[in-house]
Amino acid sequence: MTSENSAGRFGYNQTRWLPAVVFLLASLSIPNSVSSNPYLGKPGEAPVTLYIASCAVTGGFTHLYAALDQDLFAKYGLNVKHVVIRGGTNISIAAMSADEIQFLYCAGESTLPVMASGGDAVLIAAPLVGLPYVLIARKEIKTIQDLRGKTIGVGTVAGMPYRLLKMFEKKFNLQDIQIRPVGGSQPERYNALLQGIIHAAPFTSPMDARGKKDGFNVLYQFSDLGLPALYSSLHTNSKSLRERRASVQKMVAAFAEAVRFVEENPEKAKASVGKVLRLRDEDALQASYDAYAKRLINRRMIVPVNAVTEGVEIVRESGTKVTKKATDLLDNSFAENLDKSGFLKELWGGKIP
Repeated sequence: MTSENSAGRFGYNQTRWLPAVVFLLASLSIPNSVSSNPYLGKPGEAPVTLYIASCAVTGGFTHLYAALDQDLFAKYGLNVKHVVIRGGTNISIAAMSADEIQFLYCAGESTLPVMASGGDAVLIAAPLVGLPYVLIARKEIKTIQDLRGKTIGVGTVAGMPYRLLKMFEKKFNLQDIQIRPVGGSQPERYNALLQGIIHAAPFTSPMDARGKKDGFNVLYQFSDLGLPALYSSLHTNSKSLRERRASVQKMVAAFAEAVRFVEENPEKAKASVGKVLRLRDEDALQASYDAYAKRLINRRMIVPVNAVTEGVEIVRESGTKVTKKATDLLDNSFAENLDKSGFLKELWGGKIP
């Protein structure tokens, strides 16, 4: 029996029937974007206006800069306003306590002292985990032991770089070095290095690339101390956790997409950093990208509990009065929901790298 006879006998037209089957099979293979990405803004829904502050201007905030440039927050129904708050994490967290800002993007190690002593902030995502700091020294200082009797500059005695230097001092038995708080930003401390006011200082990328071009020596990678550490982290306040949980979830989802975007679009990511840092040096931008888009990246963004616990103990040992437990300072439920909902699998097109 021919196919023509079969078609006539059963009363259907094969030419018309096959496209319908193909369409049905194709539709069954399409991922359910509604269920796997439940965080996108709904058509016609008014965007929620939220303020996010960063505590510095640095290549370590690549993912925030890229998300702002690419309007990733808008996809999730968020109208995000970005401000930079200088003057220390006390000021940033005070602004969040007053709900003047709802989110803070800052190095978790820098905010832990304020948080552990009662500041209104909770860690909800950790896109970067690890220590990005390197010790850069003047040309005449070629080895760690050459630092004896020399001055190492640092911003303040309250930040992570100071704590790292104290550990470095102990590890290499360098009690005769002078750790000198000189204030200012990293570029300002670099100028102090250029002028010979200090002999060495800890920096993050892309300052290491500039140091090498100027003939300085990168003496030490502080990641070799082997400490669990939080770098660029997303914080929110208690009011947002009580009253804006849906918006908090959308913000975390947008950062997860920013992580993927930066990884897959290096040139656009470097352009975002270059615009904010007013930097055109390709070597410096590449060094920044390698550090913050590759070496320290934490794609699932889960806040490591051990890093928070260790950080709180360091704060306690420094003499700060600790009033909160480490578990009070983080909420991983939002990052965990990204995996449970299928969002991360959909975002990465299958298995997360």
